[in-house]
Parts: sequence; C-alpha cells; structure tokens
Amino acid sequence: MVTTRERPTLEAVAQRAGVSRATVSRVVNGSTTVAATIREAVNRAVEELGYVPNQAARSLVTRQTDSIALILPETANRVFSDDLFFPAIIRGVGSELEAADKQLVLMMAGSAAGYQRVERYAVAGHVDGVMFASIHGADPLPGLLARRGIPVICSGRPMAASPPVPYVDVDHAGGVAAAIDHLISNGRRRIATIAGPQDMVAGLARLTGYTDAMRAAGLPTAIAAGDFTRDSGVTAMRELLDRDPELDAVFAASDLMAHGALQALRAAGRRVPEDVAVIGFDDFDISRYSDPPLTTVRQPIAEAGRTMARQMLRLIADEPDIEPAIVLPTSLIIRASA
Repeated sequence: MVTTRERPTLEAVAQRAGVSRATVSRVVNGSTTVAATIREAVNRAVEELGYVPNQAARSLVTRQTDSIALILPETANRVFSDDLFFPAIIRGVGSELEAADKQLVLMMAGSAAGYQRVERYAVAGHVDGVMFASIHGADPLPGLLARRGIPVICSGRPMAASPPVPYVDVDHAGGVAAAIDHLISNGRRRIATIAGPQDMVAGLARLTGYTDAMRAAGLPTAIAAGDFTRDSGVTAMRELLDRDPELDAVFAASDLMAHGALQALRAAGRRVPEDVAVIGFDDFDISRYSDPPLTTVRQPIAEAGRTMARQMLRLIADEPDIEPAIVLPTSLIIRASA
C-alpha cells in the first residue's frame, strides 16, 4: 500500500521551534517585529520540516496575492500575430517578476466584455497591481483602477488618466529626429512617412517627430496612414508612390510597416536604397535579415518591460518618491536600407 507524507502544519513548526503558532505565522508572513533569534529558530524549523505556507491563508494575512497583471487592450489575434512588440514586452515584464518571485497574469481586453472582465478581476483583489501596454485612445481603465486604490503603471504615456498614473516610455521624438537627420545628411529631400495609429501615443509621437524634423529642415511633408502592421505598410507605400513617384526616402513608424514598404518598393521596381531609402522604428531581430537589412530606430522594448515591472514592485511596496515618468533612450541603427 502506497502512503503519502502528510504536509507539515503550522502547529508542527511551532512545536519544533518552541514558539506559539501565532509567532510562526508572523515569521512566515514576513513580519519584522519578531526577534532575530526567534526568526532564526522558526526558519530552521520550516526548513527541517519542509513546511510550505498555504498561499490562500497567507493572502488573508498579508492582503497580497503575489500576482501582477499585464493587460494588453488588444485581441488575441493581434497579440499572437507577427508583431514582436508583444513578446518583447511580456519577456521583459516576466523576467523581472520571476526574479522577484511574483506571478505574471497576462490578460487581453480586445472588446467591451473583455474590459469588464479585466476590471472585475482586478477590483476583486486577485492581483496586487496592474500594468498596461499598447493602450489605445483615452482609455479610462488605468485611471478607474487607480481610483480604486490599485497600483497601476503604463507602458507609454497615457493620453488621459485621472488620477495620473506613472508610466515608462521611450524617446520617440529623439529617435525619429535622428532618422530624418540621417536621411537629409545623405541628400534625401522628398522624405515621406508611414505613420502609426493616431489613437496610440507611439503613433502620435513618431508622427510629431517626423513633422517637426521636416519643418525644421524646410522640407515638405508627405504622410500616409498605417496601423503598425506589414500589410498597412504595403498599402501606404503604394499610396505614397502614386502621390509622388519621385520620393527618395520613407520613414516608417514601425519595422513591420517598413518591411511592407520594402515589399511595395520592390514590386514597383524601385531599388533600396539607390532610389528610395527606408528607415523603420523598433529594431526587431527580423530587421537584420530583411532585403536589404533595415536601418531602424532601436527602442529598448524588453528593458521598458523590466523597468515597468520594477516600478510596479516599488508601488506595491509603497516606496516613497516613485518617478511619475521614466523615458528610455532610443538610437539609430544604420544598415543597408539607408
């Protein structure tokens, strides 16, 4: 007959350590009010017995779940598409939380019902904090959760949140300015852009960076709309060529749109970079292997995820002087396409 070893109890640890059950409870739940010698005795008993705290009971004492949500206001089809932003931000957040012994809860909210589900889950206390990435428009959910007393932090500056919530972003405008300056310094004058979605801070900031740089150089702008996908890059590049067959450069607000532009230019018989130079924004791994390899603005997506997770851990710990905004640098990576 096979028997299973009984799980050690709090009482067994108390008996082994020679203290009360309440003292053991305080020690395993992280109390700093217990004398060091007693903590050592309890921890030694825990190790000797192989005691594992009951997480549900621990949560009742600490009021923490050790779980943190990352909310992506996107459909599953978009999150699991070929857009490498999502795995990069998830990898960055996940690695930092794993190092802190916290559980990442990934939630998608691509519909009104999804938003309601996420709100119910967070307000019910199933997570200690909520992080947002890929926010569209004046999303009310970050502010709503913050008003409920839930720690909230965003990847990218929220367009509207009341009360304001802290965020981690990258230097979009600086990266775009470097890209346009590089094109101008190489003699390009008819420089168009494929803009990202204008209901997202990244799309808005990169378009503003382009228009500011072009106007500062006294050059006309040419703008076509995209949505950060490869297909939208193809469509937008065709539109730009129809409007100005003589354009000699294009800045695309994402690498995927830049890849679409390369495809459209090849189909139109334009050589890159001889006829048209192309620059993207992201520096995904695939950009090194495009034909030709893509010049692009590198943004530290995984590092942004790690930074956001570190800030969330500080918020949960109720540390003072949390930075309201952290902006990470971008850099221009020059390859054969420009």
